[in-house]
Amino acid sequence: MLICANLNQPWNSPVPTLVLLPKCKTSNDVNQIHARLITTGFIRNQILATKIVLAFSPSPFIPLVDFARYVFFNHIAFRSTKQDEEDPFLWNAVIKSYSHGRDARQAFVILCLMLENGVPLDKFSLSLVLKACSRLGLVKEGMQVHGLLRKLNFGSDLFLQNSLISLYVRCGFIGYARQLFDRMSMRDSVSYNSMIDGYIKRGMIDSARELFDFMPLEDKNLITWNSMISGYTQLENGMDLALELFDKMPDRDLISWNSMINGFVKCRNMEGAQDLFDKMPKRDVVSWADMINGYAKIGKIDLARSLFNEMPERDVVVCNAMMAGYAQNGHCAEALEIFYHLQRDGHLQPDSTTLLIALSAIAQLGHIDKGLTLHRYIKQNKFSLGGKLGVALVDMYSKCGSIKNAVLVFEGIESKTVDHWNAMIGGLAIHGMGELAFKLLMDMERLSVEPDDITYIGVLNACGHAGLVKEGLICFDIMRRVHKMVPKLQHYGCMVDILGRAGQIDEARKFIEEMPIEANDVIWRSLLSACKNHDNIDVAEPAAKQLITLDSRNSSSYVLLSNMYAGLGMWNAASRVRLMMKERNLKKIPGCSWIELEGTVHEFFVEDKSHPQVMEIYSLLNSFSASNSVVKPCMLLN
Repeated sequence: MLICANLNQPWNSPVPTLVLLPKCKTSNDVNQIHARLITTGFIRNQILATKIVLAFSPSPFIPLVDFARYVFFNHIAFRSTKQDEEDPFLWNAVIKSYSHGRDARQAFVILCLMLENGVPLDKFSLSLVLKACSRLGLVKEGMQVHGLLRKLNFGSDLFLQNSLISLYVRCGFIGYARQLFDRMSMRDSVSYNSMIDGYIKRGMIDSARELFDFMPLEDKNLITWNSMISGYTQLENGMDLALELFDKMPDRDLISWNSMINGFVKCRNMEGAQDLFDKMPKRDVVSWADMINGYAKIGKIDLARSLFNEMPERDVVVCNAMMAGYAQNGHCAEALEIFYHLQRDGHLQPDSTTLLIALSAIAQLGHIDKGLTLHRYIKQNKFSLGGKLGVALVDMYSKCGSIKNAVLVFEGIESKTVDHWNAMIGGLAIHGMGELAFKLLMDMERLSVEPDDITYIGVLNACGHAGLVKEGLICFDIMRRVHKMVPKLQHYGCMVDILGRAGQIDEARKFIEEMPIEANDVIWRSLLSACKNHDNIDVAEPAAKQLITLDSRNSSSYVLLSNMYAGLGMWNAASRVRLMMKERNLKKIPGCSWIELEGTVHEFFVEDKSHPQVMEIYSLLNSFSASNSVVKPCMLLN
């Protein structure tokens, strides 16, 4: 905005400045207004200063809000006449700019300034400060305001009492909220709804229902009914009760219908969800997205796509739901196709969630070229890598085999969270770079970045793949002694894997026996695999028995033991295991490998002959086999 000095108004009139106020948006605009106020002397004009505060304090533009506060504190506050001091209206406007905007804690500070300078308070002053305390979880300050409003005889004001209930509920003090609620001489729908919502968010559905039943019928509104339905849909077996309430509702809105559909989707009852979806008088994108997500979760991706195609109008949320459904069901190429369609479509723009799903799909496919292209798109559109997007990008490069690019992305992120560190450590683990993964853990210690249980799983995995027994033991010790973390089953499994890979079979078995929690089938399978690799039949047999007891339907346990017997020439024992598999109708899952060639991923199973170029492939393999039989003797002769 460029200020025009001549608007057919005298230079000594504030009118031109008032006309310009609604047009201000930027720091430059504010600076021009400020300069005009100083040069004209209107900076001391109380009416104009008041209008600036009222016009700029609720603005969404930060420079305008800051200027409103500057004008207020430097040219209005503490300078009022005795008559003006009776009205805290402008003070409330400034408090609201804090309580509903940036730095909400300052709302409490301004309240203290008002008290120190004898500025009278009204119920709006107190409610705005309670709002700020509620936003930030400042229960101590909120209690001080609670005490103050009782001293000022505002204690029985319904509006303020509801604000207090909201504060206590949001801060987790549901007991204090209920005490206040029970002492109220008058209640309205806001009072009841705040308490019911508080109970539901803490899983106290019975208390919420008790209050719901006690609530006068005339006070119940859509918020009340929807809250209760939402609460019941969170319960494992709550859909019958939710449906009962839904049928009794005097009125329903989109939230009512969508809550019920979402509840059926969560418990995988797509018949119930579809029945309600078909009866809906009106649908929105949430309705469609929930249905698409529900069918995708139960593997009916074709039905999900059919709904997607039926939609009269799509937005990015629904596209994300369809992409996520494809990715979850292994149809990553189809997920990416929707993403590319979004890129080509001028009406819809991919958001960070879209990019997260696309990166996940690329990571599953291992398409490094597509990953590089997407990374360029992220850079060009200036998406921040400080959150989940940076984590997904590091993960994608690691899984696509480009650990160098993963490191470059990781090092380029300025404000790293623990998730970024975990993704990098996990990538190094995939590539067998245990030393670097362990070094990253030490860097986290040096930089005071608090690791979590996923960090230690990543480092322990890396140590296992790299054969770093000593470092693995140090890591496990740091986790327990320094960070006081209780190891989970996955951490114990990693330690068994580390010891087993290093051939320390007896130590691995002893470690399992001394574990404070029961070992699962994964841990016993890890020990059995180590026994096979190191020909330790003494530990293998009891481990296999334990494993078969825990997971009798998994063929891999039988195959491991059978192969081990065969490798040691114990053919009778191997036959017994194979016979046991046959009797139990268990079949070995064939091994699978895949390779990317010119953008196409080719899958191969053991003895697979389904590939269209199978004859050429076997011919080439046979030629390699023949050449190897010639090369090996030559090498021996040399």
